[in-house]
This record gives sequence, structure tokens and C-alpha cells, in this order.
Amino acid sequence: MSKIWDYQIRINFSEPTARLVRHDLNCNELAPLADILKRHNATLRCQFDAFAAYVAEAEKYGIEQYGLYEWTKATLCDPVKEAKYLKSFSVYVGGKEVYPKCEADALEVDLKSMIETKTIEKILKYDTNPANNPQAPRRVNE
Repeated sequence: MSKIWDYQIRINFSEPTARLVRHDLNCNELAPLADILKRHNATLRCQFDAFAAYVAEAEKYGIEQYGLYEWTKATLCDPVKEAKYLKSFSVYVGGKEVYPKCEADALEVDLKSMIETKTIEKILKYDTNPANNPQAPRRVNE
């Protein structure tokens, strides 16, 4: 019996667009994107902000319970990775980080229309199958 995997869409924006998305998603320039997200009951979360929230939570409750703490903290302190993750956003659908393939596919189709406008640089679709995803390094320096 095969496993049914869930999916997540991630979007990469240009640096100026990413700044707008983080601070004013409701501006006129992003209205078409906001409409697509609304149609799919979707929201965006900046990967850098998600990493910062994870580190803050780990430091509040004890880093020993957070297996990716060291890697995530090192990522936040690396200027090259900071620039990368400030432009990368996860799409949550119905408040969920991962969702059924049919929802991811429909969202991806609608978002692809934004690539031509240069609002979106790249759309990535990930599944929850560990075989298809890079695993965290055993040590931060790996």
C-alpha cells in the first residue's frame, strides 16, 4: 500500500518584492497575489521569520528539545543564508503547513500566472516524503 503524502508550496520573490510581502501584502502592487491567496484560503510565512520564531521558542523552552536549533541559529547568523531565506516564503493553506496534493496543485497553477509579471521568481512544491527532501545535517558544520 502506498503512502499518500502531503505537500507544501514555497515561493521565492525578488528582494524588493519580498520586503513588500513581509510588510504590506495588501498594497496595490501585490493585489493579484493577495487575490490568489484569498481564493485558496492561503497565507504566506517568510522562511527567515519562521526560523527566527523557532530559535526564540527553543531559547525560551530549552534548546535540548529542539533538534534543529543549532543549524537554524547558524542559518540566521549567516548573511548569505539570511538573504536567501528573507526571499523565501511558505504557503499555508487553511492554516496548515502541509496539505493534500490537489490543493497544492490548484494553488501552484494559479501562482504560476504571477511568474510572468515578475512578482514571483520561482515556485517550489515539496512533498512530505523524507526520501525526496534533504535531511538536516548531523552537525552544524557539515
